[in-house]
Amino acid sequence: MLKRWLYLLHRWAGIVLCLVIAAWFLSGMVMMYVGYPKLTQAEQMQGLAPLPAEGCCVPLAQALQAAGFSQASPAKQWRLASVGGQARYFFSDGAKRVVAVDAFSGLRVEALSEAQALAAARHFADADHALAARSLGPVHEDAWTHSRALDAHRPLHRVALDDAEQRWLYLSSVTGEVVRDASFTERSWGWVGAWLHWLYMLRGGAVNSWWTDIVIGLSLAGTLLGVSGMVVGIWRWRFKGRYKSGSRSPYRGWMARWHHVLGLLGGTLALTWVVSGLLSVNPWKVFDAEGPKPDRLAYAGGPLQAQTAVPAEQVLRQLAAEGFAPRQLEWRRIGGANYVWAQNASGTRLLDERGQVLPAGIEPAKLVEAAARMLPNASIQAQQWLHAYDAHYYAREAHTMTGQRERPLPALRLVFDDPQAHWVVLDPASGAVLQTSNQLQRVERWLFAFLHSFDLPQLLTLRPLWDAWMLSFSLMGLGLSLSGVVMAWRRLRTKRHRWTAHRPAGPIKAP
Repeated sequence: MLKRWLYLLHRWAGIVLCLVIAAWFLSGMVMMYVGYPKLTQAEQMQGLAPLPAEGCCVPLAQALQAAGFSQASPAKQWRLASVGGQARYFFSDGAKRVVAVDAFSGLRVEALSEAQALAAARHFADADHALAARSLGPVHEDAWTHSRALDAHRPLHRVALDDAEQRWLYLSSVTGEVVRDASFTERSWGWVGAWLHWLYMLRGGAVNSWWTDIVIGLSLAGTLLGVSGMVVGIWRWRFKGRYKSGSRSPYRGWMARWHHVLGLLGGTLALTWVVSGLLSVNPWKVFDAEGPKPDRLAYAGGPLQAQTAVPAEQVLRQLAAEGFAPRQLEWRRIGGANYVWAQNASGTRLLDERGQVLPAGIEPAKLVEAAARMLPNASIQAQQWLHAYDAHYYAREAHTMTGQRERPLPALRLVFDDPQAHWVVLDPASGAVLQTSNQLQRVERWLFAFLHSFDLPQLLTLRPLWDAWMLSFSLMGLGLSLSGVVMAWRRLRTKRHRWTAHRPAGPIKAP
């Protein structure tokens, strides 16, 4: 009786889900090589104009006042970059509010017009303005801008470029910055890649608020389908002896037989992909640890303050004297001391609170002292210098889901003895907190990231062997699910024909 119910469960769960599972395998293979559109740090630096060494900029205090930030409501992030070749301050509360201020006039930048967006996009793509471009109009959210990180910039202006990649640039209507680009390759393959894989057809519409629940529900059902299939497949396989047909599988039709064989060969890995996909959305917050989290404001030693920050004009003059043309400045506070992080398309510089360049970055002892304040009720039990990537700190290619994360080397990992066993990774070159993780998040790393993409650095360097491994099992999973699609269609069609044949005739009318 139990076997009968398990057979029926697997059959009808497969009829409902096999097309979804097939779509996940197909789109997963596409995402190995074409990811969801994003603007990487390197792409942003390439599009920004060098900041002027002379005549810039109004004092930070004036710019902050124009932006509407105060000591009671401080800005957590301060940057100086450019839009359309014109220097601008950008201030953010680190969440939902971002404001731009013209660095020359000190006036707050109002909403970006369509003409201004077109000019800014042209300058970002080509400083000589020789590149043809056309406006596609504003959009609040489309297939390539579902990221919640863009919410502070909506609505977005879209500009189509006539460059080799046929990119679309998305510009913030609030600050004028380019916040995303999407090439023709990303937009075309994306429909059968990330858009399909993440079920983004359900985003932005009537069921948007239920998107996470739908993903969890389908993944749970897929897990049940996989487990029942593995059990049924093992039950029905003759490990000793054969059926009358001479086969170890009882199925006579080649489609059902291949479905059985593929399930036995690749079913376990297919199941781990479905389960790890479920865990990617952190269902029911299973990877959220209770207790205090590392306090980044404590690491900074308090909020940024205009009266003690290094003026932009001083930083730009100092860097120009050293032959470095920055394209972006970012003010930082670490352990109560002020720093400025300067970047351009080819390198970086860190300046201290006197405006002097620090070639070796911040002294490790100062970093450790500042980081110790992040968890005041815990102590640092180990310090590890990372000169190469390991299983928890590593970089991925730009097109991958985590490819936008900066993972420079060397880095300093601090191990805390708090109940959540936090690790904090710091960049001595910039003072940035590169990564924080607790024990549950490191478990998630194995159950999601590893099982979903086998992303150990040692494996990622073994290409094309890694590609062969991923593609072979993905094709096996695709074959398994597509054979299920065919068998589901045949069964439903047969059921329909039987129902039609046995449907009662209508009433006989009297002559």
